[in-house]
Amino acid sequence: MTWNHARLLKQYSSLEYILLGDLRDLLEEAPDAENRRWLLAVLDALLETLPREFDLEEEDGYMSEVLSRFPNWAHQVERLHHDHEQLFAKLKELRGRIAKGSWIAPIANEVRRDLRSWILTIVAHNRNETRIVQTAMNLEVGVGD
Repeated sequence: MTWNHARLLKQYSSLEYILLGDLRDLLEEAPDAENRRWLLAVLDALLETLPREFDLEEEDGYMSEVLSRFPNWAHQVERLHHDHEQLFAKLKELRGRIAKGSWIAPIANEVRRDLRSWILTIVAHNRNETRIVQTAMNLEVGVGD
């Protein structure tokens, strides 16, 4: 990964972090028309940011540095890579439910609960990506005495 790609990836990751914070804040507010507009705006920004971030992560092969050091970790890496599609699809589906559904309390509360769950899922995904990269880079494979 080039320095420019690494810088862009960091910017997208930072933007994602900010948007997730905004989303959490919005989910604490009452589900009214104004809140709905802001939710849609934040979700649209996330739907634009996530694919760019994922594309940068995958540009030279998703976690290729990890796999070059530890090829036997391919299953873990593949699972994380597969999460990208699921995370994006679920967010798109939730955005669609907010956009088309009537924003009455039972529906709004259900979608808001699902959004909270999605946030927990993406945070866990990001944590797992970081953990596997850090472990791979810090793990010394000894040669024995």
